[in-house]
Order: sequence, then structure tokens, then C-alpha cells
Amino acid sequence: MILSPWCLLFIALTAPSDLTVKDTPNDEGSSVTLRWVFNDETESATGLSILRAGPGEEFAEIEQLPVDAREHADESATRDTPYRYRVDAVYPDTVLAGATSRETMAKAQWFNWDRANILVGLLLFTGLVVYFVTKARSGVHLFVRRIAGLEAVDEAVGRATEMGRAILYIPGTGYVDSIATIASMNILGEIAKKAAEYGTHIMVPNRDPIVFTVTREIVKGAYLQVGKPDAFDPDCVTFVVENSLAYASAIDGIMARERPATIFLLGSFAAESLILAETGASVGAIQIAGTDAITQLPFFVVACDYTLLGEELYAASAYLSREPLMLGALKGQDWGKAIIAAVLIIASLLALVFNVDVSPIFRSQ
Repeated sequence: MILSPWCLLFIALTAPSDLTVKDTPNDEGSSVTLRWVFNDETESATGLSILRAGPGEEFAEIEQLPVDAREHADESATRDTPYRYRVDAVYPDTVLAGATSRETMAKAQWFNWDRANILVGLLLFTGLVVYFVTKARSGVHLFVRRIAGLEAVDEAVGRATEMGRAILYIPGTGYVDSIATIASMNILGEIAKKAAEYGTHIMVPNRDPIVFTVTREIVKGAYLQVGKPDAFDPDCVTFVVENSLAYASAIDGIMARERPATIFLLGSFAAESLILAETGASVGAIQIAGTDAITQLPFFVVACDYTLLGEELYAASAYLSREPLMLGALKGQDWGKAIIAAVLIIASLLALVFNVDVSPIFRSQ
């Protein structure tokens, strides 16, 4: 509504009032929140101006807001610095200054309570892991579902031993920071122990120099643990080449020449997965494969005898070693995922059937 000049004689222009300034909660100390009241009876104001003054400074504009705004967060504040604020009303021909606030500082909080759900989940998950690790160390049997590919490890190693041929272990083409590569190295330790116990030759060709160094120490440690350190052959763990396709070609050559009885393809794989798996199948080897690369799993499924799908690769080291710490962590993760699934199902039912707003449970800022 536009009022005539005669009406403005009877209706006074107003400025924002009741300004409150507080440190924004649950942040790292870089924000101050302002709230105010503004009744524009003339409806002629064009906007609001937020002004700030630091120690020894004059007020300066930091933000322009629409006339209907009643709250603003100053996210440019410096931590532990006292500021005074003012909210002015901007009219076509004038600016009316509002009241000045008291000095307020942005302070960092120890906790962000908007993320309390994450804290609860972390404590619950940690408690489950500690509980199951304690049970495993006390000798309690913890059930882990049967994984066919891991059940066949003894058969695969025994087959190579009986045939007098080698085991070829391929730790993938990933780098040492890959989770799948780390899981593969844990499995390698268990398979190398079995190979050392049976006196079976094992070959571990590597693509990455760092992975090569780690796998060599793992295999060497496996021979030491079974009491056969002198049987370890340093040449059984080799560095081939960094280029992934050149690496695949070199491995295919090893398969064709050495004709291993058993091949393990465990780790991170990309386009070279089918090249390796097909060549392994052509030499008549029993193949156990596993990766977390979803796009490569179909190739392993059709070309290998056994395939570890996704998280089965991560669980393999605990499954084979039955080490209490690994087994307890595995059970804790399984129960944690089961609880998350149950919460999602219950929340979905509450939202769909009873129209309950469950978003605060899952929201974190």
C-alpha cells in the first residue's frame, strides 16, 4: 500500500526494535545470531541494513536484508572478538537507525548438539565392538555365517600341494591406501601361513612398489610364525610394473608359464579383472576372487570358482584367522548394521503409517 504525504503526517516511520544478539550455538565460533522486531505501519520501507562495529570501530554495513526479515546470522564474525550491532530501516528518502546492541562475542562450543545422533550411534557401535571382542577373548564361540569362497581356501592350498604346483596370489591393482588392498594383505598373511605349513610355493606379483614392500614382509612374517623362516624365498614376492594393463599382461605370462594350481585374485581390480580371470581359467587353476568394485564382480562370478562379494572380502581375515580382535569387530559391525536397519524400518513405519516427523532423528548439521 502506498500512502499519500498527508497520511505520513499521522503515521510515524519506525525502526527495528527489541534487538537481541547472541552467540550462535553449536558452532566453531564464527557466527553471531541477531533477532529483532519491526512493525512497518506505513509499508513503505524498502529493506533492512545490518551494521556492525568492532573494538574501536565505527558502525559499518555488513548485510542488506529484505524488509520482512526478522533474523540474521553474521557468519563473518571473528572468534572471541566483541561486536556491537544495529539494524536500520531503509525508507525511500531516509534511513532510521535502530537501537544498538550490547557487546557480544562469537565463541566456540565443545559440542555440536545438533549432531547428538551421531554421538549416540558412535557410542553404541563402540560398545558393541568392545562387548564382542571381550566375549571372543574369553573363549565364547561367535557365529559367523559360512562363506563358500573362504571355506574352499584349505581345499585350494591342498590342491596345489598335492599337484606340486605353485599358488599365485594377486593382491589387486590398487594402492596401499585402498581398503580392498588392505583387506587383501590381511588375507595374504593367512594363506601364506598355510603355504608355509604345507611347503607349497607361493608367488605374489605386485603392481605398486609400496604394496610390494608390505606383502614381502607379510609373507616373510608368515613363514616366521609357523617356524620355517629359512624356507622363505625372497624371490616369491616380486614387483612387476606400475601400469595396470602391462601388469595384467605380465601376470598372464606367469600363468601360462608356471601353470599354478591355485589362483587368488583378492583386492582392488578394474578393467583387467576379466583378462586375469579368463587366463587363470584357461590354465585349469582353481580360482578364488574377491573385490569391492561392483563393476568387476560379474566378471569374477562367471570366470572364477568362488567369488567374495563386497564386504565378504573385508570379513575374510577375521573368518580365516578367528583372531578375537578381528572377530569381535566383525560381529560388532554386523550388529550395528542390524540396529541401523531396524531403526530405518521403524522410522519408515512411523512416518508412513502414523505421519510422525522422524527427520530430527537423522538430521545432523
